[in-house]
Amino acid sequence: QDEGKWDFVLVSDIHEVGSEKEMKRKKFLDELRNKGFTIKKIKDEKLFYGLRAPSQIFQKYQWLLRNPESRKKNPDVHHDIPVTTRIRIVDFILQNTETPDLKEKLKDLVKKNVFEDSFPLHEKGEVREFLKQKWARWRGLCHHQPIEKIRCYFGEKVALYFAWLGWYTRLLGIAAVAGLLVFVSGITIFSSSQVSKEICEANDTIMCPLCDQKCPFWLLSDTCTYAKVTHVIDNAGTVLFAMFMAIWATVFLELWKRQRATVVTDWDLYRWDEEEEELALALINDLQHKPQKYQHSYFHSTIVLLLVLVMIAVLIGIAHALVIYRVVATALFTQSHFELLHEHANMVAMMTGAVLHYITIVIMTKVNRKVALFLCDLEKPRTLSQHENNFTVKIFTFQFFTHFSSLIYIAFFLGRINGHPGNYVRIAGKWRLEECHPSGCITDLFIQMAIIMVLKQTISNVFEYLTPWIRHKLSKKNQCPKKRSMMLGEEAEDPCKKQWLKNYRLRGVNTFSLFDEFLEMVIQYSFTTIFVAAFPLAPLLAFCNNVFEIQLDAMKMMRLHRRMVPRKAKDIGIWLQVLEAIGILAVIGNGLVIAITSDFIPVQVYKYTYSPCMMENSTGMDCSIGYINHSLSVFHVQDFEPHTKVPETLPGFPEPKIKECRYRDYRNADDYSYTVQFWHIFAARLAFLILFEHVALCVKLIAAWYIPDVPKSVKNTFQERKHHNLYKRLSKMEYSTDV
Repeated sequence: QDEGKWDFVLVSDIHEVGSEKEMKRKKFLDELRNKGFTIKKIKDEKLFYGLRAPSQIFQKYQWLLRNPESRKKNPDVHHDIPVTTRIRIVDFILQNTETPDLKEKLKDLVKKNVFEDSFPLHEKGEVREFLKQKWARWRGLCHHQPIEKIRCYFGEKVALYFAWLGWYTRLLGIAAVAGLLVFVSGITIFSSSQVSKEICEANDTIMCPLCDQKCPFWLLSDTCTYAKVTHVIDNAGTVLFAMFMAIWATVFLELWKRQRATVVTDWDLYRWDEEEEELALALINDLQHKPQKYQHSYFHSTIVLLLVLVMIAVLIGIAHALVIYRVVATALFTQSHFELLHEHANMVAMMTGAVLHYITIVIMTKVNRKVALFLCDLEKPRTLSQHENNFTVKIFTFQFFTHFSSLIYIAFFLGRINGHPGNYVRIAGKWRLEECHPSGCITDLFIQMAIIMVLKQTISNVFEYLTPWIRHKLSKKNQCPKKRSMMLGEEAEDPCKKQWLKNYRLRGVNTFSLFDEFLEMVIQYSFTTIFVAAFPLAPLLAFCNNVFEIQLDAMKMMRLHRRMVPRKAKDIGIWLQVLEAIGILAVIGNGLVIAITSDFIPVQVYKYTYSPCMMENSTGMDCSIGYINHSLSVFHVQDFEPHTKVPETLPGFPEPKIKECRYRDYRNADDYSYTVQFWHIFAARLAFLILFEHVALCVKLIAAWYIPDVPKSVKNTFQERKHHNLYKRLSKMEYSTDV
């Protein structure tokens, strides 16, 4: 065994001799010595304790978890154990060693400041140098990832993360190209859409004021550019793209299952049992260990469920607060003396609301983490993997509502619950709810998603990388005086001290460091699939982000962060179920966006029911002619609420006094009740939603059936192994019978 190598380092403040903390530290280290650990102490700005586990521990591990057949064949053979396995075993023993008197574990001692931290070391070696030079550099951008070497250095869990991220990014390229084509095709009809043409030519269509005080009547043609932009997004290609993304999400997951099966078979982990491994480590640490029984408490589950619902209610309440902000901001901006704010009050309120939404995401992410951890502690999970699964489900649920509550409001409620002129729905009886543009609400959703995705992916990545990078550079700068003093002839440092200090000054990691990377990508996957019908550029943004994300993660792990404790894994865990759930939500979400948010259904109903094409010969005629006039209702100015102050005329308009104005809805002009057209469109929306979701889900099921989860090569490998083992057993039996 190499005497210069150490498995782990414990860090402690320099406590006063004879103090309680010093005594607790001594007792814990004595327990480790009793287990055969070699401990080396180095004193600097802190106390550092290097730990090396005895070889007997690793022999026990190999004996317990080796293949039974190879154990019978070579009972005394001892092979070198991988460094990742050494670190994992030592970490388990460290975390589960207890002081003899108070039964305090390492995490308890860290909370009481007896120890500051513990970490494995980045050690020089062929694998690390290869990863630093070939992988964790910008020149490694878009190159094939060395998954096998990542596994050798960081363990299977990190290797599977990078394998999944690489696979996701590769297939995201296909979705990005498709989304870009849909967007570009929308741009080609920028000025040719009949609906946007009608809006641009509606120079005599007077629209109702957008607020109660000081807001003028306005001409529909004033929003010509906005209407053209809307129809870049809201066109027939959007429907096809939404269906394509539903199929893409299924194919991606099915192909990943195949890829994962191939990878873990190569690692001989396909049928690895995580529970057996944890029990083996527990017995190696303490031969008297008794396995914790499976338990379920309906009382605890009920309490946790109620607290989760309360937290979700809080997150929805925050979304309501953002709605109130936009409503109040719109009212204030329309009364502003600045012409830009006054003319574009709705747009400015929406964009500032999106930035505010991003800020709430940043803040609530920290709150959600603390709440999710508290709820997990209430459940008292039996194992680390169970704890991670419980935490994953809760934090994803909270993050989903944090990110999407406001988007759900914009997509499905904005402009649909605000009432109508003369009878508006108001907040606190004062501020009117927002309205949609006459060409639809889908542009609002597009802008909101674009701002959040761009801010989240750029700012988050910049801070995620720059914070540890700046800290690393500052720590290196602080080391310069010590290097100069050594050059002047002072006593040479212990090489271990230099290495341990260098690792200590890197950014700390914990059990959830890799979890954070997964969570970031899964939230991104949600943006890429759930509302992609409103934002076809989402896959392109995600693809560009991921190309850099892979390199940033590699550089962080290799150069700026301490070494993660390697974890064994045969899949990406419960994240796969989360991704499958997102796939189903994507079908529902996109179906709702097309049916409710988009103007696709109202236009189709008009074309095939009310358009001129249904009344006369339609040869060479665009059947959407007259749609805008058909989709606007008439309001009599005399029916405005008493406190509403509107001008009697419109500057530059020939009519001396305005008696009527138009607004987006399907209502009768006499009593403002819904027209027959409204109910026709409502029925068509419902029918389309049912049809779209059933077709999309059927296609997903067919794709899942068509692409087997496990490749035939993997099945054949296991079949050959079974056959070989059975043949050997039968041969041995016949040989013993003959003798």
